Amino acid sequence: MTLRLAAIHYGAHEMNIYELRHPEDKPLAPFTAGSHVDVHLSDGMLRQYSLMNDPAEQHRYLLGIKLDRQGRGGSAHIHDKLRVGDLIRIGAPRNNFALEEGGAPVILIGGGIGITPMIAMAHRARAVGLDLQFHQVVRTREDLLDLDPWLAGAGPIANIHIDAEEGGRLFDLRAVFQQAPIGAHLYCCGPAPMLDAFVKAAEDLGWPADQVHIEHFSAAPIAPSNKGFDLLLAKSGRSFCVQKGETIVDVLREAGIDVEVSCEQGICGACETRIVSGVADHKDMILSDAEKAAGQTMMICCSGALSDTLILDL
Repeated sequence: MTLRLAAIHYGAHEMNIYELRHPEDKPLAPFTAGSHVDVHLSDGMLRQYSLMNDPAEQHRYLLGIKLDRQGRGGSAHIHDKLRVGDLIRIGAPRNNFALEEGGAPVILIGGGIGITPMIAMAHRARAVGLDLQFHQVVRTREDLLDLDPWLAGAGPIANIHIDAEEGGRLFDLRAVFQQAPIGAHLYCCGPAPMLDAFVKAAEDLGWPADQVHIEHFSAAPIAPSNKGFDLLLAKSGRSFCVQKGETIVDVLREAGIDVEVSCEQGICGACETRIVSGVADHKDMILSDAEKAAGQTMMICCSGALSDTLILDL
């Protein structure tokens, strides 16, 4: 889609909310709570950002974007160069962080800019009548996003934790799990240390893995596969040798084969591919441990193979 940047709203310190609409005011592609979109920038940059508005809305997409001068350049480009009226290419919404709508209580925890998908989830949870707890965790008060305008005044009252005003004491994730209703689904999006602590608290307290959901908005450096393997494409019959340190996407690109990729960090799910035969060396942050063990699919942008031969549905 090519959408117009209709407005830039102040969110919090070095955080803007970008409002995108169709140039002819047509309805946009529908999305579900927890979805993200690819944003195509100049110089070939491609970045993923969560949709933060009510999924019932069809006239706009809202993207909350925090400036990170030490990042890969996407947020700096958006903050420094994009202006109201600009036309921007946007990919169709995808969802690797879907809200469980089966009736169980929902607990949402957003750390910093990780609050953005939680706002869309809160809208949807209220719409389908789920019991809801909402936590916003920030380092300083200037990082705090005022949720009322974005929840239309009808959302949950957020429990606010500001590290700097708690003597540097971190948000007590273990207490959230200990106090959560049995059967509740817990969601967390935030910086990597927060997600690691969230997962560890769940494991330590024996919380069922299928009720614990996380989304990374950045990836730690991925160590390349330390094993070479033979790659066979089942549909075309073509075969390749993937050397140690190479990715499958690298090899396919060099051979002129176009495959769908986006983040190339194992966090977006665009390149998920079905495994016909072989054992993948999973390095993504999308698939659960159970899904990785099942060996049905893999993210070819970052994952390799443990077996000598890997056959993919390509």
